Amino acid sequence: MRDFDIIVYGATGFTGRLVAEYLIQAYAGTAVPRWAMAGRSLSKLQEVRDEIGAPADIPLLTANSDDPASLKALCERTAVMLTTVGPYQLYGSDLVAACAETGTAYVDLCGEPAWMRHMIDAHHETAKRTGARIVFSCGFDSIPFDLGVLALQDAAKAKFGKPAPRVKCRVRKMQGGFSGGTAASLKATLAAAARDPSIVGLLTNPFSLTPGFHGPSQPLGLLPEYDRTIEAWVAPFIMAPINTKNVHRTNFLLGEAYGADFVYDEMIVAGLGDIGKAAAEAIAKINPLSSDKAPKPGEGPSKEERDNGYYDILFIGEMPDGKRVDSVVTGDRDPGYGSTSKMIAETALCLVQDVKGDGGIWTPGALMGETLIKRLQAKAGLTFRAG
Repeated sequence: MRDFDIIVYGATGFTGRLVAEYLIQAYAGTAVPRWAMAGRSLSKLQEVRDEIGAPADIPLLTANSDDPASLKALCERTAVMLTTVGPYQLYGSDLVAACAETGTAYVDLCGEPAWMRHMIDAHHETAKRTGARIVFSCGFDSIPFDLGVLALQDAAKAKFGKPAPRVKCRVRKMQGGFSGGTAASLKATLAAAARDPSIVGLLTNPFSLTPGFHGPSQPLGLLPEYDRTIEAWVAPFIMAPINTKNVHRTNFLLGEAYGADFVYDEMIVAGLGDIGKAAAEAIAKINPLSSDKAPKPGEGPSKEERDNGYYDILFIGEMPDGKRVDSVVTGDRDPGYGSTSKMIAETALCLVQDVKGDGGIWTPGALMGETLIKRLQAKAGLTFRAG
């Protein structure tokens, strides 16, 4: 038995601190989880522990992303490593390797698909051998989308006896921004692509996370369009290149449970009529992560802004005969911080308490599925409604 159920690595960063705060508030007075805070600096860990009102006996552990031995020692003490230390392509590779080698479960907030593919190629087989359950993208990218499609397909099978070959995701409402880590990850990815042109291929290929499997042509989602399914204008969604790859990997890991001909896209709803068209065109020209106003890593919105955030995402399953089935996912906090910190914490706990499963590099949907949906609804302020 290991010393801890969960180690929160990066607990002195903005999002890691929110995860620690959530565990304190949601599980105060309980014996489980047994958890610890970890980071580079003991003095900063002590400072954060005191500021968030954590018990004085919460263990504080030090490790550094450029010291593989310290990371391996950290992994050997915990059942699940929860890391918010990104960009992962800069700071995460040795930690994934250590988890794979030591049979330690792992969850992160990664939205860096090229790095994820490199990790799959390098460590999937080792993780299978050691039993390490490694799960990327356990925040707003990509849990609501990955599990939203899973819930939609379960509804399609219940209603029609088979999965929907065409699924549309439409983000109807979203209050709150992206995290500073997301902005930093995008910049790191673009810099890596400039150095290595092969990364561009991984970024543009919808099936870059499904080694050996290539499905049908997928919508690009790069231009505004009028969506007759919902009778509204829709615009490109900046997280689609990340989420869609994870959804296709879930289908791949589940033995093509959505079908070998599965087609999926994500766009954001801009509005109706001429106003909606103008809004869609404006959204298409804006990169919300490129502005000087984008948060830096370690920065983020106030508690009031996080608490006032939300999101509402519609999934539409279209059958070959024209029939359809819908699913809706909502969250009760801002996507990038408030909801994300709850999602990753509960995903880690799902691995500790609810789900066994074989080792390997997984998605939340493929490994935890309905079990995680139930936990997120009970604990993390998400709702999943299908019909």
